[in-house]
Formats: sequence, structure tokens, C-alpha cells
Amino acid sequence: MPARADATVRCAQSPDRARIAVVQIGMTMPVMEPNLDAATLQAWAQVIDGGPFSSLCWGERIAFDNPDSLTLLGALAAWTDRVRLVTTVVVPQLHDPVMLAKGLATGDMLSGGRLTVGLGVGGRHEDYNAVGADIATQTMRAMADSVAVMRRIWAGEKVTDSTLPVGPPPLQAGGPRLLVGTIGPKTVRSAAAWADGLAGTTLDLDVDKQNELFDVARAAWAQAGKRSPHLATSFWFAIGNGDEVRAQVHAHLLRYMNWIPAEYVDAMAPTTGWAGTESELLEVLRRFEAIGTDEIHLIPTSSDIDQLRRVADAVKDWESQRAS
Repeated sequence: MPARADATVRCAQSPDRARIAVVQIGMTMPVMEPNLDAATLQAWAQVIDGGPFSSLCWGERIAFDNPDSLTLLGALAAWTDRVRLVTTVVVPQLHDPVMLAKGLATGDMLSGGRLTVGLGVGGRHEDYNAVGADIATQTMRAMADSVAVMRRIWAGEKVTDSTLPVGPPPLQAGGPRLLVGTIGPKTVRSAAAWADGLAGTTLDLDVDKQNELFDVARAAWAQAGKRSPHLATSFWFAIGNGDEVRAQVHAHLLRYMNWIPAEYVDAMAPTTGWAGTESELLEVLRRFEAIGTDEIHLIPTSSDIDQLRRVADAVKDWESQRAS
């Protein structure tokens, strides 16, 4: 694994706890924005790779005009050198598990072992229907079954009657680290058997509620006899001044949540995600840092690269202040 990125920051979790928390700041590609092209995606990838970020993230949808996740993985492996590549999330039930394992192992090899795989069951029947997947498999059990197949392939086992096992082998022994994409405690508990941590999402940035979910994960991993889970969460952002930044988040949600009636999205938009200035963003990050969050994946609501650069500069300044 690469060295910790410059975005790593430290603080005491609470006055009565001496343990130091380390939080990393990841950035999501603007893959759900309209009118993308290769130049825009490459520019974002290279700024993220050259900036203070610990990871570069992207999500999967099928019935949408976002790039294909595995094709993009190959491009990102070529466009970047340092940053960790994190799928947030891939839905294994939308793929043949053998082909998915092969594609992810190829991405891990091409990226020099920088891949982390976030997995989830998905929230949209239309994506299942688009690829002819059985909606009855939209369960944690079915996802765990796919994970078991991929783990066997990554371990070099033969899962078919082929002469050779399915390759290439991933560069990371045993395969990439796996995170479960979730916002619910039941999902967290059921994933403790196979996941290495969480790649969650917070809609309303409720730190106390997020900490409750983290505590569920800590307890479930301990009960399973595993090391402490990687605790990551994410939220939408728009950086700037005035009402236009909140309107930017609102417009993004209407586009992204197109399977939900618009009036419901309108109702939730004022309290979903974050919009504000650089100093206000850092205050939010500090609150998540204080509950022991390992990583925060920021999700842009615009493909304007100035949004990315402003966040990068803010995080760099924060790190400089910490170091002084």
C-alpha cells in the first residue's frame, strides 16, 4: 500500500481518550455529472493524484450516463501514480462474479496494487433490470456469495474446469481490500464476515448517528475476531458562497436521484449533503475526525474542476496548520 497521503490529519478523539485518530480525505470523481469527456475525467484524476487526497473514488450505475466502472478503472490506473483507487460502490449482483474478479484483479495489477473495492447491493431495480439480473438477488447473502467466488479466484483457486485458474492474480495478496457500502446496522453486521470495513454515506451529516453505526461495526468486527474495521463515510459537497452552492447540491440530487419523485428530492435537498465555504467544510471534517472516522470520501456536485482545487487548497492549508 502507498504511504499515507498528505491529507492525513491527527487529533485526540475526546478529552478522556489518549488514542490519536487519523483521518484521511478522499475525493470522488464527478462521474454522475452530465456531458463528461475523457479530458475532464483525466484532469480530475491528475489533480486528485497530485493533491492532498488519500483516495480517488467513483461509483457505479447502469441505467445512467456515467462511465462504466471497470473501463474507468483501467484509465484511472494509467492516469494516476500515487492515490488509492476506491470503487464506491460496485454491485456484484450486476456482474458475473468470475468476470468481475478478473476485471478487478486486472485493475489492481495495472494500478500497482492501489485498488480498494467497495461493494453494495444497490438501491435501484432499474439497474438490475438493465442487465437482466434477478432482483431477488438484491440481498446481502447474494453479495456474500459473489465475494466468496472472487476471493477464491484471487487466492489462485480453480472455480471452473479450465486448465488454468482465472487470472491475472491481483498484485495485493489475496485481493484488494473490500469495503461494504451501507448506511444501516443490519448490513454492517452481516458484512463483518467478509468485509474489511465500511464505505458508507451520510445524507444529513449527523455525526452522532454516524458514530452509532461505527460502534456497530466495531462491535461486529470484534465479535468476528477481526481487526478493527476501516471506517469511511461520504457526503455530497458544493464549495462557495451564497445560495447558489446549495442550489448546486439540489440540482445534482435531482439528476442523480432520478428514480425518486422530484417532490421528495425537493423536500430532502435542503438538509442533504453540505454547501458552504472552505472554513465551514474544515469544521465539518473536524467533527467527523473527532468520532474516529478513518476516511471521508467527498462527493462533488459539479464537474467544475475549480471546486476540486478549492477543496485541495483548503485541505493543504489545514495540514500545514496541523504541522506547525
